[in-house]
Amino acid sequence: MSKVDVVLGGFYGDEGKGKIIDYLSQKADFSVRCTGGNNAGHSIEIAGKKFAFHLIPSGILNEGTIAVIGNGVVVDPKVLIEEIKNVEANGYSADNLRISDKAHVILPYHIEMDRLQEELRGDQKIGTTCRGIGPVYCDKYERCGIRMGDFVNKKFEKQLRKNVDTKNKIFERYGHKVLNADEILKEYNEYADFLKKYVVDTIDLLHNAIEQDKRILCEGAQATLLDIDFGSYPFVTSSNPTIGGICTGTGIGARYIGEVYGVIKAYSSKVGEGPYITEQDNEIGDKIRELGHEYGTTTKRPRRCGWLDVVALKYAAMINGITGIAINHVDTVGKLDEIKLCVGYKKDGEVTMKFSTDLDYINECEPVYETFEGNFGDISNLKSRDELPENAKKYLNRVEEIVGVPIKFIGTGAGRDSMIVC
Repeated sequence: MSKVDVVLGGFYGDEGKGKIIDYLSQKADFSVRCTGGNNAGHSIEIAGKKFAFHLIPSGILNEGTIAVIGNGVVVDPKVLIEEIKNVEANGYSADNLRISDKAHVILPYHIEMDRLQEELRGDQKIGTTCRGIGPVYCDKYERCGIRMGDFVNKKFEKQLRKNVDTKNKIFERYGHKVLNADEILKEYNEYADFLKKYVVDTIDLLHNAIEQDKRILCEGAQATLLDIDFGSYPFVTSSNPTIGGICTGTGIGARYIGEVYGVIKAYSSKVGEGPYITEQDNEIGDKIRELGHEYGTTTKRPRRCGWLDVVALKYAAMINGITGIAINHVDTVGKLDEIKLCVGYKKDGEVTMKFSTDLDYINECEPVYETFEGNFGDISNLKSRDELPENAKKYLNRVEEIVGVPIKFIGTGAGRDSMIVC
């Protein structure tokens, strides 16, 4: 590892980042979550047990690794405490958790505002998880948010009462039930007391680690095509899950970053509304969903499924400066008789490799596919790329050829050890 390595999602999220993070964090001194909130989730399977993390970096399961929730994360205290207790109930320690004093706090009015806004959108819904993520980021940039450092000290009550008063005026305007500041204070003061011991200046913590040549792994939530700036706007998340969010969400400068791993699946999936050019809203999509168990870690919603789009992947590699690809679920597509790969877009009778987040552009494009033979057989115990069947090699080689980035990890099954490290 370099001083700071990064794991990012290359498509619409749910690519299996947790598995790659888990592997790399075993060699890391610090595992850092940089952006997003509990609208995202990482799943890891260890010794037959599945862990779903929504806020805590998955590196917390590795003894000796400090798990850091960075300043770019928005924290629902109730959810975080549930995760801490779940970690401890399964025989692991949470003493190695650190939370940035600059991370913003999700409060009940953010969740209610999220629900109200989605309801008012009518048939133009974004597909938000209604976890309060968008509204808390709005408050952050409106400069009325409450940060973890204030949450665990005496400033909390004054800030909360002022915000509840403001939000209740909006709720009254739309006939929504108003919130009681006293009730929120009573509940959330208990959360603050529980979390206080974990809250520190993580910028100082991480830069001291860099000076001491410690190894840091930064994990991105969501993925490139959900980025607020570079994704399929407005069907995006409220933060930057791309490489820029790693720097602003941790305070780590770009010059310290080494490897940038872009995680994808050997097919693709998407949760929520918005364009999805390779979606298979048919029997094939249903089959991929069942084979890949494509249901949301956070929402349990069935995911939209389709073929891998290397045009979009090439865009993600460009935006993030990806140095290596991690491709999961190779075993899943290997159960199909036939696999398709989108190698271009057809627009106005011509084939192009140009990706765009402009909705009109995408709606005018058709995917151009190449077809590969499936039926890979059982590859879950393979440890070398050379051991893969020829048809699997052809598929992976073509992905590398078009994107121009080497494949460094190949997921061959659900288990923690079902992976080929190239």
